[in-house]
Amino acid sequence: MKNLRTIAVKEAQNRIIPEIKLNSTKISSFFGSNVFDRKKMKEYLSKDVFQKLMSAINHGEVLNQEDANQIAAAMKAWAMEKGVTHYTHWFQPLTGSTAEKHDSFFEPSGDGPIEVFAGSALVQQEPDASSFPNGGIRNTFEARGYTAWDPTSPAFIMENKAGKTLCIPTVFVSYTGEALDYKAPLLKAVAAIDKAAVEVCQYFDKGVTKVNASLGIEQEYFLVDLALYNARPDMVFAGRAIFGRMSAKGQQLEDHYFGSIPERVFAYMVDFENEALKLGIPLKTRHNEVAPSQFECAPIYEEINLAIDHNQLLMDLMEKVARRHNFKVLLHEKPYAGINGSGKHNNWSLITDTGKNLLAPGKTPKNNLMFLTFFVNTIKAVHEHADLLRASIASVSNDHRLGANEAPPAIISIFLGSQLNDVLDEIESSRAIINKVKKEDNLWLGIPKIPQIALDNTDRNRTSPFAFTGNKFELRAVGSSANSSASMTILNAIVADQLNKFKVEVDKLIKKGEKKDVAILTIIRKYIKESKNIRFEGNGYSDEWAAEAQGRGLSNIKTTPKALDAYVSEKTMDLFSTLNIFSKRELHARHEIMLENFYKKLQIEARVMGDVTNSQIIPAVIEYQNKLIENVKGLKEIGLNNDVIAAPLSIINKISDYLGVLKNTVDTMLEERKKVNKIEDSREKAIAYDEKVKVYFDTIRYNADKLEQIVDDSIWPLPKFRELLFLK
Repeated sequence: MKNLRTIAVKEAQNRIIPEIKLNSTKISSFFGSNVFDRKKMKEYLSKDVFQKLMSAINHGEVLNQEDANQIAAAMKAWAMEKGVTHYTHWFQPLTGSTAEKHDSFFEPSGDGPIEVFAGSALVQQEPDASSFPNGGIRNTFEARGYTAWDPTSPAFIMENKAGKTLCIPTVFVSYTGEALDYKAPLLKAVAAIDKAAVEVCQYFDKGVTKVNASLGIEQEYFLVDLALYNARPDMVFAGRAIFGRMSAKGQQLEDHYFGSIPERVFAYMVDFENEALKLGIPLKTRHNEVAPSQFECAPIYEEINLAIDHNQLLMDLMEKVARRHNFKVLLHEKPYAGINGSGKHNNWSLITDTGKNLLAPGKTPKNNLMFLTFFVNTIKAVHEHADLLRASIASVSNDHRLGANEAPPAIISIFLGSQLNDVLDEIESSRAIINKVKKEDNLWLGIPKIPQIALDNTDRNRTSPFAFTGNKFELRAVGSSANSSASMTILNAIVADQLNKFKVEVDKLIKKGEKKDVAILTIIRKYIKESKNIRFEGNGYSDEWAAEAQGRGLSNIKTTPKALDAYVSEKTMDLFSTLNIFSKRELHARHEIMLENFYKKLQIEARVMGDVTNSQIIPAVIEYQNKLIENVKGLKEIGLNNDVIAAPLSIINKISDYLGVLKNTVDTMLEERKKVNKIEDSREKAIAYDEKVKVYFDTIRYNADKLEQIVDDSIWPLPKFRELLFLK
């Protein structure tokens, strides 16, 4: 009888590439067709209400109920013209995925059924807050929570075979006002950096009235055939191959990276890209990544809140479209041991309403002073809050990836490139002062290198978790499955806080009679000295760097439970309280949620490991061992000598050795898990799962993988890496 693996492999090998209806028109002709964007707002709204909505989006002005009613009516009219029957508030709870509760426009009335969508329904809904992660903020009997419309992210239509739904991006808060999602604190952090950056910009350009954080998110992912995925319980329940010996060929020939995209994968990419483009997601790039069956897509930069909404929507979309192509998308940071994992590179910059990128060097000394101000303050912010930034990218799945020879280490450092390092070193050591001259463009006669800072005059360092890449900083340590709001809330908050401190220090010097530009340079020089230890240009993968980082006083927090402590330190609480982003209660709640998420995922992995070992691997091994025993008996019966039967006996003994260790280790691990499950404190429980349960995983896997190498290929129950990784 064929096992499930054999059936799955045959199904995968016989896949027919689906016909994809290619768009014969230009992308620009259908881009955003399913988005209630500004063009459609202007078309469906009165001029007065449109202007009020723009004020709400751009300046946070409050809309009254009558305006909300008109906007809701316009949204409904547009959506119904496109065949929409339902609407939902689309939000991002702390589960890590998105959530939605669909309501129909249809309502019965005395005069007959009608379609209704009031402003109150647009602005607010009431999902159950106790059924989402809340860290103890809401008890089960205190179920009320609210989703509230975020007008800065446009509504969109999600299409499925069964129908169309109007999706309204929202925040999610408890009845008592605490944030229960990723978006609400992000919006607060964005507002904080806008205010702080505008105030600092006033030193250089009085015309700046708004600063937007800009973000481009590169998304890495793996694809696996759906039949093979369904034949792997570990991948279904844990998102990764807990078992599996690396195939003879992996990524060692480096022939997959930027190679020709397999035809079946290309069809999938075209399909999900078309769907994404209709939703206004500005995808620009697609390519093969380093590992077999690993790929990447990347959009054009957008305002940060919209960029993150689009990335969350994109991940949902990729999953849905994958099913049409009999694929499963793997967003786990390390789905396969032995090859590269996946990240989500967050390219961050600050853009003024005058069109200037504050992290782009300018052509004049004045503009370069402005650039250096934001550049150095960002470095200083990351230096001051490195542990908090590390905590923001921590997860059980990212722990597999961080520090491996493929991803940034858990040590937070900053790569600048040789030229900018030289510039900062010269400013730090220079005694030059700003010459008093009439022309503003000739301020920096004492430091001649500064005006010559060139865009992209740096190499790239893929081993750095936080690298400057010409006109932006790239946070490379975010995991591929993560909601980027977590890290971007932190980054924007710490830079906002640092800019506020910078302004206070500069203003003090100005009040003492110092010239503005001299005061700015003085504080910049001070920050360069104070944050120098976090700058590193070398190989972040090396053991030497770990030792050097320790000497510099940089943290190397390798596991999630201890990294998460930074969220509840007094330093962090003071930071978020000052900026009004998180209350202490909210921080403790999030800390609790993240700890629970960590140990629950390890709990699932441990259970899957036990189940698969006991119900699939061990029976298959014994079946093969019994065949060998029968073989030995037969050889003896026909009178062959011991030399002949030595080989099968040796295999039987090897199997017995590996099987014994495997069974004993699994049993020990399961018993330890039972003990750890009795721990009530979440932090203690998470650490115990990490240090007392997870420690058995490698031994279990090693012995199971050794048995995979020995057991008859037709008997082994789990699809192998060579089948999973090389798509046909």
